[in-house]
Amino acid sequence: MIKRLLRRFIARPDFPATAPDSPFFAVGDIHGRADLLHRFLDTKPTHPVICVGDYVDRGDHSADVLRMLHARPDIICLSGNHEEMMLDFLTAPERSGPRWLRYGGLQTLASFGVAGVTDSSGAEALSNARDQLQTAMGADLLEWMRAMPTLWQSGNVAVVHAAASPARNMEEQRTATLHWGHPHFTKAQRTDGIWVIHGHTIVDAAHIENGRIAIDTGAYATGRLTVALIEPGITTFQTITSFK
Repeated sequence: MIKRLLRRFIARPDFPATAPDSPFFAVGDIHGRADLLHRFLDTKPTHPVICVGDYVDRGDHSADVLRMLHARPDIICLSGNHEEMMLDFLTAPERSGPRWLRYGGLQTLASFGVAGVTDSSGAEALSNARDQLQTAMGADLLEWMRAMPTLWQSGNVAVVHAAASPARNMEEQRTATLHWGHPHFTKAQRTDGIWVIHGHTIVDAAHIENGRIAIDTGAYATGRLTVALIEPGITTFQTITSFK
């Protein structure tokens, strides 16, 4: 089932309306919900699609999500903090593995057919799991993940995973901020007129507030994946569910 909610915004003296160069879709955090991603792609979106990151962990089908997106070079996939943790595990399993596995990495490993490890496993078991995951993913998928951008912008609308510092230009944003958040992101409005679309923080319903558009509706837990269609002055939220 797909529900649509139209939101139209009139420019205010202190903040302009959304003005992308052309319409586009922004997809919220997927977290292993390949079924919801597939349902959205089945609608055959007629505008560019930008995903905000967090394709892996928590949901049961992270491998399918990654492979589905990798097979669609027309879709722009930003990296999120969960992709960062997964890649850190692949680089240094003993140091980074326990944290990743506590935050959903176990489900991602299982989706690639890797078992026999927990967040309390020793160095040898973690290294073995890393080796199995690398083999299951293959070089092309790994290279694609490592090359994911952290930010995308069209006109006065930027798409990031978690947040952007209100005090920095978009081209000066730090990866840690884009992936993990910023203490002033929801407290201070930008002064450059740039709208920021983001996921990362689960909200009950997608919403717009002070130049921010939040679209993470917790797909892995709620069964609701939010997609926003951004047009000049208009935002349309679509809720993709597994219900007919």
